[in-house]
Amino acid sequence: MPRRWMPNILTVINLLAGILAILLAFMQQWAMAVAIVFAAALFDSVDGRIARRLNIANDVGRQLDIFSDLISFGVAPATIAYLLNFADSNWNGGILVAVFLLCGVVRLVRFKVFQVKGYYVGLPITIAGPMLAVCSYLTQEFQTLTLTVVLLVLAGLMISTIRVPKIHFR
Repeated sequence: MPRRWMPNILTVINLLAGILAILLAFMQQWAMAVAIVFAAALFDSVDGRIARRLNIANDVGRQLDIFSDLISFGVAPATIAYLLNFADSNWNGGILVAVFLLCGVVRLVRFKVFQVKGYYVGLPITIAGPMLAVCSYLTQEFQTLTLTVVLLVLAGLMISTIRVPKIHFR
């Protein structure tokens, strides 16, 4: 396998993890679905770093990464939250997860358009998604109000203009 394929293969694994997390949520395998979202975060943290280190970053990889992030950190956590905590809330639950997804899309587009060095503008969806997934799992025994607040705060932080420092692990 040519080494230039490695970053995109890792990105596709991230995407597959997101799809698997969604399927696991529909099978009510909550802990595994949440764990798979975190596994997707691991692959997402490595793919771009490898592409830059090997000096093989390209537009295809960047686009693939954005779509993978939307599935793994937007759709998968929103699906987990909806099915686990909001399915009995009729339209209200659907609207809540739609708000999270819409804010995640805005965040991803803003990241794509405005490349800022040294920090992120707003909370990255790659942080918000896993946080929503784990909070959905941990709050399943509580009232949905707790998760509603968490979801809305995460959504608001994604579209906010706060500066979130970029942390680089070597």
